[in-house]
Amino acid sequence: MSKQTITSVKLFGSQREIIILHEGEEYRLKITSNNKLILTK
Repeated sequence: MSKQTITSVKLFGSQREIIILHEGEEYRLKITSNNKLILTK
C-alpha cells in the first residue's frame, strides 16, 4: 500500500485547527503555539 504525503499548509490553510470526521466521530487536529500538532477527540 502506498502512502500519501500532505503538507500541514495544505491541510490547515490559514487556520490553526481543523476537524476530521472518521467513522462518524469528530477529531480536532490543532497546531499549538509551539507549532506542534495535537489530535483530540
